[in-house]
Amino acid sequence: MAGTTAATALTPVSDDRSARLPGAWRLGLLRGAMEIRLFFRLREQVIFTFAFPIVFLFLFASIFHDDMENTGSTASQYYVASMIAAGIMSTSFQSLGISIAIERDEKVLRRLRGTPMPPAAYFLGKIWLVLVTGLLETAALLVFGTTVYDVDLPSDVSGWLTFGWIFVLGLTGCALLGIAISSVPKSGRSATSVVVLPFLVLQFISGVYILIDTVPGWMLTIGSFFPLKWMCQGLRGVFLPEAAAALEPAGSWEYGRIALVLGAWCIGGLVLCLLTFRWKSRNDG
Repeated sequence: MAGTTAATALTPVSDDRSARLPGAWRLGLLRGAMEIRLFFRLREQVIFTFAFPIVFLFLFASIFHDDMENTGSTASQYYVASMIAAGIMSTSFQSLGISIAIERDEKVLRRLRGTPMPPAAYFLGKIWLVLVTGLLETAALLVFGTTVYDVDLPSDVSGWLTFGWIFVLGLTGCALLGIAISSVPKSGRSATSVVVLPFLVLQFISGVYILIDTVPGWMLTIGSFFPLKWMCQGLRGVFLPEAAAALEPAGSWEYGRIALVLGAWCIGGLVLCLLTFRWKSRNDG
């Protein structure tokens, strides 16, 4: 179906009696619209994608709801920021890592590669999908957090700007990592196990499920090499009081380092994609 849609979108357009193909940007928009439509047609997938982080937020915030001493915040509010970061990585890294591996195994990618569609259009379509789903999931978590746990939204433009660049850099870096890791599974059936396991481990050592000041130092060191830890830290800085920075290992939000690490992962993720991405499965040669 995806291959047929792409082929239809690539019908030459007459312009002064000369035929030309649409550009990669336009085709990326068309593919993105198609990806979004296909996503929302799968009702179970939509419910699971948006309900999963909210259910986990409710569980952890209900179990660990005490005030965090000398921070002016509660553990419930802490988990809202952490779950937003995990949700961003879920809709990008996990979603792309699994879906692209399945499409490769089902030979969807090989059929698309045989069309005149520029390769960039395929990836642009995926980026539009993760951008829309990431924004919707973040909005749902913010509504739930502000309604149930009294999370304070940024009161000035600078707070929202900080949220914006953390969201964009985090989503981009994680999406590129998802595209890169999609080449690791040997088949579409093993993709879920290959992708979910590292994501689950990262959530525990990056301060998503466990308060950052209780995570062992060596685990934090490992987690600091990956974007999730820095997204969590940056979003805590956006939504928690300034006094809560005392919980962080450095005693501050470290926005400069967050931007540096997330930016590096955007570049590194792009390099990994260029080096590892395959249009065919290993069985196809």
